[in-house]
Amino acid sequence: MNNYKDLKVWQKSMDLAEKVYMLTSTYPKEEKYGLISQIQRSVISIPSNIAEGAGRNSNKEFRNFLGIANGSINELATQLTLSIRIGYVKENELEDIFNLITEIQKMNFTLIKKFSNI
Repeated sequence: MNNYKDLKVWQKSMDLAEKVYMLTSTYPKEEKYGLISQIQRSVISIPSNIAEGAGRNSNKEFRNFLGIANGSINELATQLTLSIRIGYVKENELEDIFNLITEIQKMNFTLIKKFSNI
């Protein structure tokens, strides 16, 4: 259906994943199997679901995977907010990441709407 690599939302999601992986490399080592793992699974789920949905046979299936990606965006934002609350990072350190999250959410919702009308 779509070449997922051409989708701006996929490209931005990959940028987000890269930034988040770099961020979590600064977390305490005891979080390797805890919060770090959860955050990394959430962030990689975003471009992965966009790619998988783009490879499906129908717009309805694509829309469903975009919805799953949106859930992962919210999960990631929650985990990053917890990281601030427990003192692993400062809020101002995540400003660029949260701005990128907002941008991806808007792009994702736009695609969901587009494929809802087809």
